[in-house]
Amino acid sequence: MEQNAKILVVDDEERIRRLLKMYLEREDFQIEEAEDGKEALQKALEDDYDLILLDLMMPGMDGEEVCTELREKKSTPVIMLTAKGEEANRVHGLEVGADDYIVKPFSPREVVLRVKALLRRSSTTNFVQTQTKTSDVLVFPHLTIQKDAHRVTADDKEVSLTPKEYELLFFLARSPDKVFAREDLLKEVWNYEFFGDLRTVDTHVKRLREKLNKVSKDAAKMIVTVWGVGYKFEVEQE
Repeated sequence: MEQNAKILVVDDEERIRRLLKMYLEREDFQIEEAEDGKEALQKALEDDYDLILLDLMMPGMDGEEVCTELREKKSTPVIMLTAKGEEANRVHGLEVGADDYIVKPFSPREVVLRVKALLRRSSTTNFVQTQTKTSDVLVFPHLTIQKDAHRVTADDKEVSLTPKEYELLFFLARSPDKVFAREDLLKEVWNYEFFGDLRTVDTHVKRLREKLNKVSKDAAKMIVTVWGVGYKFEVEQE
C-alpha cells in the first residue's frame, strides 16, 4: 500500500532531511534518515524500504556508489536528489540504477508527487504479483515475461530487473510494433503528466537493453528506437 510506506531519506544536510521528513510524514509515510552513503547502504541492505530518496553528492560514499552496490542485491525504488549543475552525474545516476531524479532546489510538493507516483507503480506491480490468481504471460521468441511472477527470462535465463525496468518492458511488450513517444512512456510508466525529463526514458531503455543483451542479444534487439519519435517492441517474423 502507498499509505504507510517506509521511506529512507539520505542527505548529508540535516535541514534537507528534516524538510523532506516533515512533508512526507504529513502523507502518513514512515520516514527513516541516513546522513551519509555508508549509513544509507547499511540500512538499505539490512531493512526493506518501499523507496529511497538518495542525495547524489555526499562526502565519502556518494549516491552513485550507494546505488551501484544496492542494485547488486536489491531492486528498491530509488529517487536521486541532484544539484542543477550536475547534469552528467544525473544521467549517470540513472545508468547505475536510480529510477528517477529530482533537481535541487526542489519543491517539497513535487517530491511528494514523485514519491507517490513511483510508489503507486511499484505497489500496483506488487499487488498483481501477490494477488492475481490467473496467469498473465507474454511469450515471444527468445523472451518470456510472467506478469504475475514479475519474472523475465531471455533464452531460458532469468533477467534481474528493477521494478521500473520491468514495468517499461512489460508496457512495451504488451503492444508489439506500436510506437510510443517518450512523453507517452513518461505518462504511462512513470505516471508523470506535468513534469519529468525525457532522458529518464532513454536511460532506462539503455539499461534494459544492456541487461537483456548480457543473456540474449536477440531479446535485446526487440526494443527498437524509432528515431525522432520514441520506442517500440518489435517481434521478428520467422
